[in-house]
Amino acid sequence: MCGICGIFDFKGNSIDQAIVQQMKSAILHRGPDGEGEFFDKEVGLGHRRLSIIDVGGGGQPIGNEDGSIQVVFNGEIYNFIELREELQKYGHQFRTHSDTEVIVHAYEQWGIQCVKRFNGMFAFALWDGNKRELFLARDHLGIKPLYYVILGSQLLFASEIKSLLQHKNCPREVDIDALAELFSFRYVPSPKTLFKNIMKLPPAHTLVVSQAGIRIERFWEWGPTERKTYKEADLIEEYQDLLEDAVRLQLRSDVPLGLFLSSGVDSGMLLAIMSKHTSKAVQTFTIGFEDGEKTNEVEDAKILAQMFGADHYHQILGPSDYLNYYERYMWDLEEPVGNETAAAFYFVAKLTSQHVKVALTGQGADEPWAGYDRHKGAKLSGLYSQLPGLVTNNLASLIISMPGRMERLKRGVVSLAEPDMLTRLTKIYSFFSADMKGHLYTGALKQAFDNDYYGTRHALSRLQNDVKHLDPLTQILYLDTRANLPDDLLMVGDKTSMANSLEARVPFLDYRLVQFIESLPPNLKLKGFNGKYLHKKSAEKWLPKEIVHRKKKGFANPIENWFRVGMKSYVEECLLSSDSAMARYFDQGYIRKILELDRSGKEQYRRQIYLLVSLELWHRKFMSN
Repeated sequence: MCGICGIFDFKGNSIDQAIVQQMKSAILHRGPDGEGEFFDKEVGLGHRRLSIIDVGGGGQPIGNEDGSIQVVFNGEIYNFIELREELQKYGHQFRTHSDTEVIVHAYEQWGIQCVKRFNGMFAFALWDGNKRELFLARDHLGIKPLYYVILGSQLLFASEIKSLLQHKNCPREVDIDALAELFSFRYVPSPKTLFKNIMKLPPAHTLVVSQAGIRIERFWEWGPTERKTYKEADLIEEYQDLLEDAVRLQLRSDVPLGLFLSSGVDSGMLLAIMSKHTSKAVQTFTIGFEDGEKTNEVEDAKILAQMFGADHYHQILGPSDYLNYYERYMWDLEEPVGNETAAAFYFVAKLTSQHVKVALTGQGADEPWAGYDRHKGAKLSGLYSQLPGLVTNNLASLIISMPGRMERLKRGVVSLAEPDMLTRLTKIYSFFSADMKGHLYTGALKQAFDNDYYGTRHALSRLQNDVKHLDPLTQILYLDTRANLPDDLLMVGDKTSMANSLEARVPFLDYRLVQFIESLPPNLKLKGFNGKYLHKKSAEKWLPKEIVHRKKKGFANPIENWFRVGMKSYVEECLLSSDSAMARYFDQGYIRKILELDRSGKEQYRRQIYLLVSLELWHRKFMSN
């Protein structure tokens, strides 16, 4: 796990080495253990290293025998041992025991198609000095980030946006279209970012750049293909074997590993498998929250840890912890998201980094397995559409007009009757309804919104086209796994863990597991309204049924109450002060109304408020300077 950066000049001009040095320095936290660089006239590569595999010999950049190929790499290739053995049979000679060197020789053997053979999380840049081409790639599910920007005759790339911003010509301008997408989806879908002209390479894509131009292609063409015949018992066994193998591969490390532990089934399964494959006690880490008794997982996680003999650590957080962290929150994240649990990931990563250098996490099981309420809504939409319009219209109007803290229910009802799939998904995701946006938006943002209420839905059209012939549940699971997951939760997980120089691994997103899940019929994911059906059946091999079927708590925190009490003045200063950036895009009078309705208990607007606060913090950190 590391940080990478670099520059390519289309005109063949030599690279300013000082700029690459500055770009490296901006991502020191991603790799405090070492650094390296490579220059060859029109290309410059930079690297910061967090030593995980081959601690003594894996420094980067790493090249081939004659130095014509050089690579800088962020992530892990989990099947590097198997690939190394295969490549040695072809005659390749290895100088190190690192997974990075496998990328070099795999490229020599298979060209850019080598990425199809990698099982891992990766973002890398490979310079081919013979072809004078720079080859960039991002893993199947976008676990590792990779950003780029074109400035004049140069393309700059990096693991983080702040690295790109070291170049004096890099723009610091808000992309209005991306801002509209943020307020529809709670995140900015790839390939855009909220910074105008700074782009994300989408998951499962490669980018090849030379003096001839840029070529971007998708390398993972997998699409859901439903099995026609099966036995449930056989599928359970197949999934159990795949998951155990994924964990086995991801336990490969030359430094200590741990586990983010909740009280739920996902991290519990990982703990059980890790305990089986390690000789020492697994180190586990949990956080809880002041005033969060109803949702805290500390005690349940402690019991789970004891069940498997783990060395367990926990920490309780309060509003003062959040207030202290918010000063740097957006500097770490770089992209605001409407995810009120985002900051919590920083604290669990910080606690974990005090004991280990690598941690497995349970992220990635909910999206393909139908673990969220919105997935149940996808099934309901089919039933709802069969009811008479008189019934559905009156029911929707009644529920929307009801006072009280039912934000999710109201959002769900609005989406049920929508016939257009992409518009329905946009309504499901969006915290801000069309009516709220109409009151909130001003200026250029309002003009864009008035032209097309849900035009932002087209941001996901490239993915929806892959599955538009399939049922609604399969479509939303596919989109969640390839858009919501990488551009929100995985981005948050990467940035907050790397801010603490910690590598976070996600076994549930081994691409073989995702392909297996997406080959199953929908009723084995959502059985009736029981989400993650086959996943939970498989978990009974390792966990007691009362844990497997315990109600999900998620990563909930009492931010709603904190915003109303302990952080009230902070929220008001962010959103209502005369120098707040909110006035540039939004009606502050309407924002005040949102705050008042939320505090009175008449409406539930914590997610809307959290997104607004996050945007303000982002604007202060990146746009004000």
